[in-house]
Amino acid sequence: MEPLKNISCGCTAGEIHHTAVHRQQSINTPWIWAAIVFAVLLWITIYRQLNPFADFVTYSIFKLSPKSPLGEAVRFFIYDTPKVMMLLTLIVYGIGVLRSFFTPERTRMILAGKREYLGNILAAILGTVTPFCSCSAVPLFIGFVTAGVPLGVTFSFLIAAPMVNEVALILLYGLLGWKVAVLYCITGLLIAIIAGWIFGRLKLENHIEGWVREMHISTSEVTGERLTWAERFEHGKAAVIDIVRKVWIYVVAGIAVGAGIHGYVPEGFMASIMGKAAWWSVPTAVVIGIPMYSNAAGIVPVIQALLDKGAALGTVLAFMMSVIALSLPEIVILRKILKPRLIVTFIAVVGSGILFVGYLFNIII
Repeated sequence: MEPLKNISCGCTAGEIHHTAVHRQQSINTPWIWAAIVFAVLLWITIYRQLNPFADFVTYSIFKLSPKSPLGEAVRFFIYDTPKVMMLLTLIVYGIGVLRSFFTPERTRMILAGKREYLGNILAAILGTVTPFCSCSAVPLFIGFVTAGVPLGVTFSFLIAAPMVNEVALILLYGLLGWKVAVLYCITGLLIAIIAGWIFGRLKLENHIEGWVREMHISTSEVTGERLTWAERFEHGKAAVIDIVRKVWIYVVAGIAVGAGIHGYVPEGFMASIMGKAAWWSVPTAVVIGIPMYSNAAGIVPVIQALLDKGAALGTVLAFMMSVIALSLPEIVILRKILKPRLIVTFIAVVGSGILFVGYLFNIII
C-alpha cells in the first residue's frame, strides 16, 4: 500500500511534516540569534564583575588579609573558578556548534586521499578545530588508518587533537594572555606536523596491530544530513551539558591546586626547581607530566599558579604538553592498536618535540 499523498503536490505525509518543521525552524532562527546575542552580552557583563566580586567576598565577607597566604589562596579560588567555568562554557558551546560541521566521518573524508605533506598540515589544523581529546581521538585514529589515510598524516591529527584544542587556547588566553596562547598554538602545530612527517618517513605501518589493518571502512559518502542553524545551536547546548558536566570537577580540582600554590608556595621556590637555570627542569617536567591525566581545563589553572611563582615558561609549557598529549590513559588505549615499537617511537618523537619547545622558550624568553 502506497503512503498517503497530498493530491495537489504529490508529497507524502512524512515529507509534508518535514517541510513544515524545517519552515518553523527557519522562522524561529532570528529569535535564536537574538537570544544568543543577549546571552553573550550578559556573559561579558558578568565576566567583567568577577574581579570586584572576588575582592568583596574575600576581604569584606570573609575578612581575610590581602597579604596572608590564606587570603591569596581564597581570592585565587573565588576569582578563577567562575572565570574558568565561564570561559569553558562559552568555548564548549562554540565547539558543539563546530562539531556539527566536523563529524568524525567528514574529518576522515577530508584527510583521505591527500598528499602526505599537505595532509600533515591539514591534519594538524583539523586536530586543532575538532573537539576530540586524547582518548576520543584514538577511535578516529582507527577510522583514519582503515580509510587509507597515511600513517604520518594520522599521527599529525592524533597529536594535534588533544594538544592544541580550543579549550586550552581560550583558557590560556583568558588566564595568561594572547602571547602565551599564540606561542602554544604555533609550537603545538609544529610538533604535530613535524612528528607526523617523521612517522611518514619511518614506514612503520607494519607495527599497527593486524586486526586494525584488516578492517575496512567505506568512505564513499559522508553520513549526516544538512543541519539548520537552530539544530547546530542545539548541538552547542548539548555539548555544554555533556562536556561541562564531565570536566567541572577537574576544573575545580585544578583551581584548588593552583590556589594552594599561589597562596602557600614561597616566591621564587618554583624558579629553583622549574626555572631556566636548572637544565634538568624541562625533562623532569615531561617525565612527571606523562603519568598524570588531566584535560586542558584542569591543568591550565595549575600552569598559571606555577608561572606566578617563578617557574620558567618553557618548562611549564613542556609540562602542560606532556600531560595533555602524552597522557598515560592515551598510551594504554594506543597499545590496543599499536605494537610496542610504534608506541615507543610515538613517545620518543613527541617527547623530543616537547623537550625542544621547553628549552627553546627558556632560551628566548
